[in-house]
Formats: sequence, C-alpha cells, structure tokens
Amino acid sequence: MSQPTSRPTQLNPQFCFNTRVLRDFLRLSRASIDDSISTNLNALLTPASTSPFNPSSTSIRNPTLPSSLLTRQPIPHQTTRAFLESVLFPSWSSRSEVISYCTSVATSPDPDDPDVIEREAMNRKDADRIIDERLDPYSARFFPKEPRTQQLAALLRNENAVESIVRNRTWGVVAERCQDVEPTWEQAFDKWRESRK
Repeated sequence: MSQPTSRPTQLNPQFCFNTRVLRDFLRLSRASIDDSISTNLNALLTPASTSPFNPSSTSIRNPTLPSSLLTRQPIPHQTTRAFLESVLFPSWSSRSEVISYCTSVATSPDPDDPDVIEREAMNRKDADRIIDERLDPYSARFFPKEPRTQQLAALLRNENAVESIVRNRTWGVVAERCQDVEPTWEQAFDKWRESRK
C-alpha cells in the first residue's frame, strides 16, 4: 500500500516560485495515491480471504470463473476508514496546504522579483512607442511580461482545477468499491479535518 505524501519541509516563497518543483510535487503526490487508487484499494483486500490456490485449476485451459471472482468484493468500512485516514486524506491535506500557502505567496507583494527592472524598462519603452497602424498593422502589439506573482497565480488556478477533478475521480472509485462512505469527497474530507482538531 502507498504511503501518504508529506508536505515539503522547506515551504517558502522560493519553493512556490520554482514552478517546476511545485508542479513536480503535486504531480508525484497525485501519481502515488490518486492515479493508482484502484491498485491501492485492491491491496486492502487480503488474498488469503479468497479460496486457496488449487493446482488442478491449471489443468483446464479455460476454466469457468467462480461467481465470487466475477463480482468485486466490497471493501469493509473499517479497512476503508483506515486507508482514508492514514493515506488518502493526509496526502490531500499536504497538497491543499502547499496550494494554499503558494496562493498566499502569489497574492502578496513580491519585493524580490528579479524581473521588475526589466519589466519597468519595457513599460517605459512601450509608452514612448509611436503607433501607426497604416504603416505597420502589427505595431500596436505589445506583450508585457507578467510579474512572477501573476504567473504563479495562473498556475495555482490550473492546479486547483486539476485537484478538484482528481479528487472527484478518486472519490468515484472509492465510493464504488467501499462500504458506507460519504456521498462526496468534500463531506468526507471536511469530516476528517474536523476530527483532527
């Protein structure tokens, strides 16, 4: 069974502005838990609970499968709860904390922006430009470089959307395979957060 993803130890603005590292953390966390949710749930069912291996079953080329193998065995509530509370929800919580922290960084002023001087020079240069669209129809084009806080904010908006999609898909698999789970992941996740306070 997978281990929960832990929050990075060095959670600081530089972590957030290094978008490659931020995306890698989120991608790897999703891959280890959410993308392999069926495998993780299958690991919760112990193979010993099914009938033991029978060597005579290999003597027939296409044996009929027992009806117990045709239907998926639901995962018991206690086993599910242990998995959700020890693996899935802590991973979601780590990703939520990182996204929340980086969102606060993206909405704060950035005194250490290395491109601020270059951006101001481009803005002054743009103000001095003479636009004559009769001579050059493309002269009005100007693509100012966004501050890194705006770039980070755009990335985090995308990551929030991805996170919502991934959680909905994961919870769909959990609800299908497990007994007595909440109807939505939001309800289950909020209930788990409340129990930790």
